[in-house]
Amino acid sequence: MNTSPPAAHYRSVFSPGLLRGQVILVTGGGSGIGRCTAHELASLGAHVVLVGRNPEKLTATAQEITGDGGQASWHSCDIRREDDVKAMVGQVVQQHGRIHGLVNNAGGQYISPLAKTSAKGWQAVIDTNLTGGFLVARECFNQSMQAHGGAVVNIVADMWGSMPGMGHSGAARAGMVSFTETAALEWAAQGVRVNAVAPGYIASSGMDHYPPEAGPMLREMRNTVPQGRFGTEAETSAAIVFLLSPAASFVSGTVLRVDGARPQMRMGWQQAVAKPDVQERDAVKPFDGFHRAVTPKVFQ
Repeated sequence: MNTSPPAAHYRSVFSPGLLRGQVILVTGGGSGIGRCTAHELASLGAHVVLVGRNPEKLTATAQEITGDGGQASWHSCDIRREDDVKAMVGQVVQQHGRIHGLVNNAGGQYISPLAKTSAKGWQAVIDTNLTGGFLVARECFNQSMQAHGGAVVNIVADMWGSMPGMGHSGAARAGMVSFTETAALEWAAQGVRVNAVAPGYIASSGMDHYPPEAGPMLREMRNTVPQGRFGTEAETSAAIVFLLSPAASFVSGTVLRVDGARPQMRMGWQQAVAKPDVQERDAVKPFDGFHRAVTPKVFQ
């Protein structure tokens, strides 16, 4: 992790102070998209509560945020354990009074064809990407949002057409989309909005968890994206912040894709992939607002 002093503060496209006074919980906040989102939320005035299993990562991210002048705290929690989630959310509510927003970002998977996926491996991915997110959202609702309202953003994935090679994750992410739609209906009467963000191929530290032999495949994935590139963590974070913001007050039960139109790619259309010079045009130029972004090792 890059721990050098930042060259500048987070360059958010949103108004300074937009989320001032809000308490927003970010699971998986110690790395990748979660870390970037936590930085942006804090730069906009929110107190960010980082949740994850690795205290070292959480501490490092919290120190980055406070070093940049933001507010952050952290709780170590295995979101797959119901009692631990109940206790963690209870502690956050006790310390801060309420939870205004939740970014259900924690997740993970591994490459495996269905025929070679064990029941244990399947269950581990389902528990992390679906059950854990449900538990955290349910407790945020029961212990805070039911009484005060709030906004939930579930992070899913580009699983349109499913996820060959990672069928366990595709099933879990599709389940989270259904959960998002159901919760948006059931919790609307309490003033709670529930949406999802589906990142496509994003250059984040999550790619470093795959084995070295996956490197060539990962580097080639940009060629299946019409925009011809990977997305940035900041582009994903901006979508999350929008759904948490007042500008999305009439948006609920939807999925916002951040994928450069990758699911629309068809055989025979590789010529439609944008070339490097086109990728720099204003409408599609990469947005690199995260001042502490770290290039994944697989691209270095």
